[in-house]
Amino acid sequence: MIDQLSRGPASVSELARPLGIALPSALKHLSVLEAGGIVRSDKVGRIRTYRIAPDAFGGIEAWVAARKAQWNRQLDRLADYLDGEE
Repeated sequence: MIDQLSRGPASVSELARPLGIALPSALKHLSVLEAGGIVRSDKVGRIRTYRIAPDAFGGIEAWVAARKAQWNRQLDRLADYLDGEE
């Protein structure tokens, strides 16, 4: 769903169709994504349209960057240790 939404807004049925899931299941997934701040929705009449939230991945990017820095530090220490063994 996120991959499809990265190409632009889509209705619930447009998101559910390629996945072969029922609309209630799609709505459940989308409500979790919306609660997590990943997507936003608008309702016009009977059509609910979802889109990626503009700031959705800022927190994820920060978390990944922190983990990457931590791993790099650990690997640098390992490399220093192994260099000292030679």
